Amino acid sequence: MAKDFVTGKKTTFGNTRSHALNSSSRSWKPNLQKVRILVNGKPKRVWVSTKTLKSGKVTRV
Repeated sequence: MAKDFVTGKKTTFGNTRSHALNSSSRSWKPNLQKVRILVNGKPKRVWVSTKTLKSGKVTRV
């Protein structure tokens, strides 16, 4: 399972509930993209969420 290299975000699990309160399992996946970023001064291809990219926490190479 892929996970965000910077924030550690990964798939979370829970239930979806109907109006009758029936439950069924579901998962929420972060929007991960494989990008090249600088890690310790060297370019590296890692999984990063789009929220991390938009916030400016990493810069692409």
